[in-house]
Amino acid sequence: MGYPTVFVRLTGCPMRCSYCDTAYAFHGGEKMALDDILKEVGQYSAKHVTVTGGEPLAQPKCHELMTSLCDQGYQVSLETGGAIDISKVDPRVYVVLDIKTPASNEEPNNTYENLDHIKPTDCLKFVICNESDYQWSKVFVADRALDEKCDVFFSPSADELSATDLADWIVRDQLAVRMQVQLHKILWANEAGR
Repeated sequence: MGYPTVFVRLTGCPMRCSYCDTAYAFHGGEKMALDDILKEVGQYSAKHVTVTGGEPLAQPKCHELMTSLCDQGYQVSLETGGAIDISKVDPRVYVVLDIKTPASNEEPNNTYENLDHIKPTDCLKFVICNESDYQWSKVFVADRALDEKCDVFFSPSADELSATDLADWIVRDQLAVRMQVQLHKILWANEAGR
């Protein structure tokens, strides 16, 4: 968070998280050739590229796209909902793996085998909807010592939980997690395309 970043948003997602703020990415979009995507990304001076969705790994050419971006010298991150296998993701890609909490309504679709493929340079993200989600996430992290494996982010669901409340709980419980807010919503009030 904080680096100027080009987002490549891929259409389609097999999940329907309760807090989804990109439902427009479920359908539509336009097909683009890989070379055209690389050319579009190259128009910006940013060195960071995030491949996101929807669920980017639902697209068959996603792996080829990420590898091509890495080959072009970009620092590439993948934001994935955690339901699809990440074992074949190019090791140069920084994986942001979302662990779905109970209030997301997608917790049964977590592919927990993905935790075996997380690198120390990757991170796990928990979108917290309420105090029950917070308690579930706290136990999930502690039981698996995930904070020793990689960075762990707790992020409040923007319309459901105050960032202040989540920060207070993290400080109170002295968790070794990082607080994350959706910076684009703070800066641009969630304007489409930003």
